[in-house]
Amino acid sequence: MPDLVIRHVDHLLAERIQAFAKTHQWSLNEVLLHALRRGLGVAENGQQAETLIEADELAVLAGAWNPAEQAVFRETVQALSTTRGDSLMPASREARLFE
Repeated sequence: MPDLVIRHVDHLLAERIQAFAKTHQWSLNEVLLHALRRGLGVAENGQQAETLIEADELAVLAGAWNPAEQAVFRETVQALSTTRGDSLMPASREARLFE
């Protein structure tokens, strides 16, 4: 299948695409394919009209995290977002910075 490049995407559209992806836990590619299929009327029951491949096949081919793995990842990101950057520095390097 061909790859396409979309240029000149305005900020509002980019934000909406990213928000939709986050809400549905989809990749940006999956969101764009979904929107294009629906907008052009070529989607039936979540399948591509041309090849009848499931819409989420990319996740199957590339692998996807199960809900437990997703929860652990989100928890880790949350913990790191509230941690001071210097607290993650190795002790030996930290000592050299304060000499």
